[in-house]
Amino acid sequence: MNFWEKAECGREIFIDGKTIYEGKIIDLKVDRVKLDDGRTAIREVARHRPAVTILAESGNGEVALVRQCRYAAGEIMLELPAGIVEDGEDPEFTAIRELQEEVGFKPARLEKIADLFTSPGFSDERITMFYATGLAKSALLPDDDEFLTSGFVSRSAAEELLSSGMIRDCKTMAGLLWWFRRLGKG
Repeated sequence: MNFWEKAECGREIFIDGKTIYEGKIIDLKVDRVKLDDGRTAIREVARHRPAVTILAESGNGEVALVRQCRYAAGEIMLELPAGIVEDGEDPEFTAIRELQEEVGFKPARLEKIADLFTSPGFSDERITMFYATGLAKSALLPDDDEFLTSGFVSRSAAEELLSSGMIRDCKTMAGLLWWFRRLGKG
């Protein structure tokens, strides 16, 4: 049996906790948990609204990227289009809306690739990744607090951006690596 098949890693049982901040995208909590050996521990947790990201491939085999300022990281980032799932929205609908807002295209086909946890050591943020093809121009107005530019890059340009360290966003790295593998030679 392999180590990843064993169920002996232990569970942490919630005892009590308090929310110390409630925001638009995240809530911050401090929880007390019971460990397998009976001791207790404190866990600081960021409860994050669900999100989506989209690997959108054009008809000529290029992938859409957006360039935007990420205040928390203190950097201008190159990323796959992404966004928060609004209340009552289906993640697939969110992916279509975000692609229209950030890149100006609507997909004919949308395939779920994976659910990703961005930083499970302290956050429950889950991003559903989609693969979009059959793109047709269809722009929606971007969010009023987003200032970004978008464009399409070839596989070779995406590989160079990734290997040079220009792409540092984990969801984008995961999406591009999936795309390279799908295209072969990856």
